[in-house]
Amino acid sequence: MNLKTAALAIVSLSHCSTGFTNISTNISTNINANTNAYHRISSRCSPSKSSKRSSSSRRSSNRRSHSSSSSLQMGTGNSFGRIFRISTWGESHGGGVGVTLDGCPPRIKLTRDEIQIDLDRRRPGQSRITTPRNEADAVEILSGVTSEGITTGTPIAMLVRNKDQRSGDYLENDMSVAYRPSHADATYDAKYGVRAIAGGGRSSARETIGRVAAGAIARKVLKQYNDIEILGYVSKVQDIACDVDDDTFTIEDVDANIVRCPDQDAAVKMLARIDEIRKAGNSIGGVVTCVARNVPAGLGSPVFDKLEADLAKACMSIPAAKGFESGDGFDGTLLSGKEHNDEFYIDPQTGATRTVTNRSGGIQGGISNGENIVVHVAFKPTSTIGQVQKTVTRDGREVELRGKGRHDPCVLPRAVPMVEAMVALTLVDALMMQQAQCDLFPNEGTVDERPNPMGVTAVREGGPKMVTDGNADNDAGNDGVVAATNDGPISQQIDEE
Repeated sequence: MNLKTAALAIVSLSHCSTGFTNISTNISTNINANTNAYHRISSRCSPSKSSKRSSSSRRSSNRRSHSSSSSLQMGTGNSFGRIFRISTWGESHGGGVGVTLDGCPPRIKLTRDEIQIDLDRRRPGQSRITTPRNEADAVEILSGVTSEGITTGTPIAMLVRNKDQRSGDYLENDMSVAYRPSHADATYDAKYGVRAIAGGGRSSARETIGRVAAGAIARKVLKQYNDIEILGYVSKVQDIACDVDDDTFTIEDVDANIVRCPDQDAAVKMLARIDEIRKAGNSIGGVVTCVARNVPAGLGSPVFDKLEADLAKACMSIPAAKGFESGDGFDGTLLSGKEHNDEFYIDPQTGATRTVTNRSGGIQGGISNGENIVVHVAFKPTSTIGQVQKTVTRDGREVELRGKGRHDPCVLPRAVPMVEAMVALTLVDALMMQQAQCDLFPNEGTVDERPNPMGVTAVREGGPKMVTDGNADNDAGNDGVVAATNDGPISQQIDEE
């Protein structure tokens, strides 16, 4: 990119309506200097006045063509989704936090209490292993829902007011000038040149209130569409793992203990480890597993919009998330292809195509296959701890800092509803994309012309595929028609890159 093109691109930014209208004096000065330098270089290199006029004309034409054919769009990182789209706003120690949800289908029955259930599972002050900040997190629905509790199809705005913020814990000590190690303090300052010191501003997990509120609505849509159920649980605390059947555990199993692990024996060990770390003024991390049941086959798109890629972005956007796995994830690298492949079979009751195992985690080729979607999200230990750590100040001095304020010794129990929300938001958006593209014109081919239906909830019209067998026992009353059977191996010649 030459200097002139760069200047035009940056000037175009000033016309975007995304809040980037104020360009700093230094940047503006550099743009002007670079642009002037470009003109000086161009004038020296131009062979003649006529060619210079021709070149200028071409540049002007290109500029008009560029501005008319495309405009530079720039997001600011506070919105998620394509059709079912959310934008969260607010800060940890501001007046409140909230979300604007656009694209919600109309005519869905929705109550405040349904949203509050998920927010109560996320809120602080739940137990001794969460932050003691005392917030009711009572949601207010400001728009998009009628007084009778019916969605109108217009943007739904939801607000939760902050009640128990203590900004003095940040502003009246060294935390006002020193960066917390591994926290977003330093990087926010490096990016913006200013930061919200009290509570961490937008980097605080309090921002996730908007996601969880919108996720509760997404959960309602998915449940109503295909009885889709999304459940998360703490599957690992440090090196303490658990044994859970992803097909059968319930939300009651998850919420039966404050760790939110459905394996009660493992939960006892996890809680003891968290308590040990908490009493030492330290923090601890682990893994949240999330299972989405009854998801239909076909969600997600090839290449850049693969379903697991969208889920990874969604889950990795949660504060403190540091790792993501789909299905067997990294453990799958220890297996051979024969061991890892999920072999297909035909469900004898529904006639649908199913898989014997689910190492793919319900996604193959970036598209859901109708089996349970299983993802794992790794969370690091909370950055703010009560022990002394070496750090630096904003003006470049080396100091020591002991974190103050109220913070989670382990984010995992409260991260469960956050992961559930992001998975729900991703799936409902993918579902609406699928409806818009592939279900706009239904496949009206015969049963045999259409692909055999896939997945847990799929049912083949007329039941399992039947074939005519001349050797069948007609006296048995089947008229020579029997279920399709294994005809032996089929040879394939594979030629792939």
